[in-house]
Amino acid sequence: MSDNTPYSQLTVWLLAVRDQRDRAAFADLFDHLAPRLKGFVMRSGASPALAEEIVQDVMLTIWRKAAQFDPRKAQASAWIYQIARNRHIDIVRKEQRPIPDELGEAPEPEDDASQILALEQETEKLKQAIAQLHPDQKEMIEKAYIGELTHQQISTQTGLPLGTVKSRIRLGLGQLRKELKGLR
Repeated sequence: MSDNTPYSQLTVWLLAVRDQRDRAAFADLFDHLAPRLKGFVMRSGASPALAEEIVQDVMLTIWRKAAQFDPRKAQASAWIYQIARNRHIDIVRKEQRPIPDELGEAPEPEDDASQILALEQETEKLKQAIAQLHPDQKEMIEKAYIGELTHQQISTQTGLPLGTVKSRIRLGLGQLRKELKGLR
C-alpha cells in the first residue's frame, strides 16, 4: 500500500482477505456487511428470502474475487455494493425473462393413403396371427393386452396359477413374434 491514505475498516478486512486469505477478517467483513447488504437488496425490491440468497452469493463472490479488489480504483464499500447490485439485477432479469409460451400441440400429421393401407394390412395380419394361437394362449394374450389386466388379475379371474398365466402369455407372444416376423 504505497499511498498514505488511511483505509476504512472495511478496506482493511477486504485487503486481508485478498492478500492473506484471512478467514477472521472475512468473518468480520461478513458480520459487518451481511445485515447492511440484506437491507440494501430489500430496499431494491427483493423479498427477505431472496435478499438472504443474494447476500450469501455476494459474500461468496467477495471471497472468490478478492484478488480483483484494488483500493486505488474503488472504495471497498463501492466495490462490494456493486457486486450486490449486479447480482440482484441478474436474478431479476432471470426471473422476468419472458418464458416462451408452451408450444401449441403440433397438428396431427395426416396419414397418406399408403400408410393407412399398411396399417390396415398389419392389423389384419395381427388378427390372423392371434386367431392361430392355441385357445389358452389367445385368451391370456387378449386379457393382458386388450383387457389390460395384470398377470395377477388374470390369475385371480381365471383361477389359474400365476406361473401358468405367465407361461401362456410368454408362449403366445413367442408364437406371435414368429408369425409377424417380416412385418416392420
